[in-house]
Amino acid sequence: MARINTNIPALTALGRLRGNTLDLNTRLERLSTGLRINRGKDDPAGLIASETLRSEIRAIDQSIDNSERALNVISTAEGALNEVSALLLDLRSLVLNSANEGALTEDEIRANQLEIDSLLQSVDRVANTTTFGNKKLLNGQLGYTVSGVANAAIASVETFSARVPENGVASVVVQVTGSAQTAELTFGGGSFYNGATRIASAVTFEIAGAFGVEVRSFASGTSIADVVTGINTATATVGVSAILSAGGVGGASGIIINSTEYGSKNFVSIKSLAGNSFIAGTVGETVVDAGQDVTALVNGQQANADGLQIDARTTNLDTRMYLTATFATTISSTTYSITGGGARFQITPEVSTNGQLSIGLNSVSTGNLGNSVIGFLNSLRSGGSNEVASTKNYVSAERIIRQAINQVASLRGRLGGLQKNQIERNINSQQVQLENVSASESSIRDADIADEVSRLTRAQILLQSTQLTLQIANQQPQAVLQLLG
Repeated sequence: MARINTNIPALTALGRLRGNTLDLNTRLERLSTGLRINRGKDDPAGLIASETLRSEIRAIDQSIDNSERALNVISTAEGALNEVSALLLDLRSLVLNSANEGALTEDEIRANQLEIDSLLQSVDRVANTTTFGNKKLLNGQLGYTVSGVANAAIASVETFSARVPENGVASVVVQVTGSAQTAELTFGGGSFYNGATRIASAVTFEIAGAFGVEVRSFASGTSIADVVTGINTATATVGVSAILSAGGVGGASGIIINSTEYGSKNFVSIKSLAGNSFIAGTVGETVVDAGQDVTALVNGQQANADGLQIDARTTNLDTRMYLTATFATTISSTTYSITGGGARFQITPEVSTNGQLSIGLNSVSTGNLGNSVIGFLNSLRSGGSNEVASTKNYVSAERIIRQAINQVASLRGRLGGLQKNQIERNINSQQVQLENVSASESSIRDADIADEVSRLTRAQILLQSTQLTLQIANQQPQAVLQLLG
């Protein structure tokens, strides 16, 4: 061939040179970025799969960050609650010390009251100043908002966790299916004198209740009213009370002895020690009756009960209520609504109710610790109904403090369970998921450096050989000059 207008070998070599140059550039780009897919044309299907996985990775990363932030918030609240617990323990110590009034002067008891006031102020200060990012944690700002609570049915309600629909409300239906009862023993009737107005013979008996045990003795001919009065002097220390009952056996009056509180933990026990003027049975025999816890359903689920207190814990609701005696002793129902509030934490890659944790951080101020049944902590302040310096209500004051300690401990336990069993476990789970998804994304998008280096070497060699080939192809047409020689 002796054509010079079209140099076919040169065109062929030029095409290969262009392809080898593009291949070399591709290897250089992949080695410089570390990615096999840098643009859509590198692998369209792989790019789609990679972008989907990248989206998941970003979401998982954010969920881990959210979880760690939630841990920080809860740790801040729990640390403050630890200080409240310490203050409450000091309060209890002061009340117990003041109750030892036989060994204290009035000045010492008043000094204790001043310290109690100071401790109560500290509790309120912690409640009002514990913050995270300018958000107050323990003043009730992060508690749930409820409406429509019938005070005649529910004395108090605490909501620890609830799933409230976006821009909606969560209804709570409370149904009493079994009546709460106090322990009760009834005595009297024909064993009384003169139309059942006095006991027939001397009697000594031991009376016991949830608070303690005492012994009472009454002489022959003591009026029933005086027996009732004598039993009631033990109400605070034993936990029982007595009333007169008309229409006993044979038309005679009688005595009804009840526990002062409802529930299976409360009981009345009478043991005859001498004589059996109005106690059934013989000397040495014990008659006992126990109370009964209320039986209730909350949103159709059986609630755990302790006297008038019920606890309901489901996926959608975690709450504690104190029912009124009137409501808990009748088969009836009531409804109220949770309209919002609570602290909501998004800890999974998808925004959904299943990926969120909600917890109510109720106020731990002195006006909220305690309950409406036994009283609130602020009643221990100077001038309050349970002030130790003047009222001497040591039993009530100590019960309120014990209730407050239990409330704070319960809240701390719930926060600890949330941290350990849900958030930290979630972080571990999300971390494993992040590793697996990242590995999948890497296998699709990342460059294999060893492979790319070998391909770069090949591309360099081919480029050099193609350049030399093109040089030779460009020299071939010069052979035509020899024909003109």
